[in-house]
Amino acid sequence: MKHPDAIVIGAGIVGASCAERLSADGQRVLVLEAEVVGSGATAAGMGHVVVMDDNEAEFALTRYARQLWLECAHQLPAAAEWEPVGTLWVAADDEELDAARGKCAFYRSQGCRADLLSAQDLYRAEPKLRPGLAGGLLVHDDAVTYPPPVAAWLLERARNRGAEVRTGVRVQALEGGTLRLMNGDSLQAGLVVVAAGAASLRLIPGLPLQPRKGHLAITDRAPGFVHHQLVELGYLKSAHGSALESVAFNVQPRATGQLLIGSSRQFGQTGAEIHHALLSRMLQRAIDYLPGLADLSILRTWTGFRAATPDKLPLIGPAPDREQVWLATGHEGLGITTSLATGQILADLVAGRTPGIDPTPYAPARFLSAEDERSSIPEAADVHFH
Repeated sequence: MKHPDAIVIGAGIVGASCAERLSADGQRVLVLEAEVVGSGATAAGMGHVVVMDDNEAEFALTRYARQLWLECAHQLPAAAEWEPVGTLWVAADDEELDAARGKCAFYRSQGCRADLLSAQDLYRAEPKLRPGLAGGLLVHDDAVTYPPPVAAWLLERARNRGAEVRTGVRVQALEGGTLRLMNGDSLQAGLVVVAAGAASLRLIPGLPLQPRKGHLAITDRAPGFVHHQLVELGYLKSAHGSALESVAFNVQPRATGQLLIGSSRQFGQTGAEIHHALLSRMLQRAIDYLPGLADLSILRTWTGFRAATPDKLPLIGPAPDREQVWLATGHEGLGITTSLATGQILADLVAGRTPGIDPTPYAPARFLSAEDERSSIPEAADVHFH
């Protein structure tokens, strides 16, 4: 494509969603991917489609995104392994059960189907959990999926509207609507969308992003071992805390009968190698909740990098001080969930439409370098664009 209207950098699930939505608006879209479609964080993640309520903006984005997922679930290819298993938040003690009770009331008040489970209900739902747990919260309409085929499906929809996807193409530098490739070629477009996850930092130094490394493990087949996405309520402290290292119980049943085990988080790590001590902690945490896991074989372990912002919300919208450049990155551990919403919000903003939810909390402009802007952003006073 010699003269695209829009270039999307990154063919993970977020970039694919942006390309699909822009193409639906009649834009001639060119997608550039340094590796293969659906690689990076898309291939490394758990594929959990979940509504989260850590703050109002996160809840609004994840609820909107889950609705978009539910609307297209019947169209997804079989390879996407869409499984509407729900999320079961496990309460280890009465304090966590009180937290689950509050979450349940909030979800219901917002129209999300959720049930508080007693200890007896919990063990009827998941009999392999360890004895002595207090109960849980079941959020019914959450799901799991295998993200790389979803990214490929989104891009195929874009291709059917005339989009072009080039893999193995690495962008060396970005100056407004001009891209300089590693092979020396240059490309231009009126709109450039940077959807390269943690790699976006290389293209736009100074972005308020920090790579957050995670480990995952997958077992041999054990059909029926668990029936829901299982997450400890303590996960919320781990996922949103500032500790350099943390682990939490998070186990997902896959359509193959295997179990995907998470989760861990590390700041300050740039290598993809396995951190065996942290992996052991993560696996032991899972065994603490599901003792029978100790009898299963781990077939593979791997790592990936989430792109995290200081306020834990993504960057969706025009990049400050960079004409023609838009951002769709910084989703941390919710990139799969929020991918469809990100593409829709970005396309709506580009077209001058009012998005389905207020886009202000995700606008990159919230990290402007002006002193009055910085002083109003907790945890981000030393983060700015340049």
